Amino acid sequence: MDRTLFRFISLVTQLLIVSSVAAAFYQVIARFVLESPADWSEAWTRASLIWTVMLGVALAFRQGAMLSVEMLHSMLAPRNKRWLEHVILSISVCFLGFMAWAGGQMTWRVRFQTMPSLDVSISWVYISIPIGMVLAIVAVVSFWAEGPRVATVDDTVI
Repeated sequence: MDRTLFRFISLVTQLLIVSSVAAAFYQVIARFVLESPADWSEAWTRASLIWTVMLGVALAFRQGAMLSVEMLHSMLAPRNKRWLEHVILSISVCFLGFMAWAGGQMTWRVRFQTMPSLDVSISWVYISIPIGMVLAIVAVVSFWAEGPRVATVDDTVI
């Protein structure tokens, strides 16, 4: 189930980045060639890049692209390396949970503000924070549930 979810997230993220590039390209053409800049394209580019980053964080966590403490990791025995990984993953989940909570609070506070150029609530941009962080928590837990992975450096199981 998580593979399907993260494939969908990857597809949405790819579509958002393509739409961001297209809107930015249109903005340049409209401003410098047509000499009539579009007011919506800059706001859409910014909003879609924010959503891309928030969803991309979840994709990165699902692949295991998290901070690691390499120096400490290399000094530990294989069993202790697994414990270090548990600590790092636990800290990551706690941080992501805090970010989801803070993002939810920010989204609630700005719910009545609108982006004039798009005429939509700015909360549609801010809600990317809690959604991205909750998806990142799911990604961390999925990564964690896979169990030990084989290291590429010294072929020991971590």
